[in-house]
Amino acid sequence: MAKDHSEADLDRELTDLPADLRWREWMRRIEAVLFASASPVPREDLARVVGQGASVDLLIEDLAADLEGRSFELAKVAGGWLLRTRSAYAPAIRAAADVGEQDLDLREYDVAVLAAIAYHQPITRDGLKDIFGKEISRDVIGRLHARDLIGTGPRSPRRGSPYTYVTTQQFLVAFGLESLLDLPDREQLEDAGLSAEP
Repeated sequence: MAKDHSEADLDRELTDLPADLRWREWMRRIEAVLFASASPVPREDLARVVGQGASVDLLIEDLAADLEGRSFELAKVAGGWLLRTRSAYAPAIRAAADVGEQDLDLREYDVAVLAAIAYHQPITRDGLKDIFGKEISRDVIGRLHARDLIGTGPRSPRRGSPYTYVTTQQFLVAFGLESLLDLPDREQLEDAGLSAEP
């Protein structure tokens, strides 16, 4: 109910402002929403703070251009947009701030298991065993789950109905992907000397 009340108090159209100032105010509203959000904000949510005739996509483009040369950027990930620090500034942030909990710090084997889950989801531990040729420990699954990179998927139709594993929205955010369709295809990985399957 409070959300409806606050939306009712928001003048979306801003008809009392000249067109250029109205556009600038809509951009600033989108920037404020993105700044305040810890997760990607979908287009529909951003559309709630601008006028009915305003193009969220064009506002996003103008905001991205406005942020050129700044230490942070606008990124489209996991079906929405977010503000994030440009990667060039990661060493400075690590030197000055305690960001240890935000660092993925994954072991090479964990990354391989995560890649297998990403490419074969939903997948059971037995499915992972088939890929790696050995049992995948619950510790590996636990580490990936603790970092919210994977979650529990639908139960497998196999005997015993084992759990399956899938990647999460946080996986998309952590790797800067808009969707799983942005994963490199297997041919690209092979061309680069990598493989989705170890």
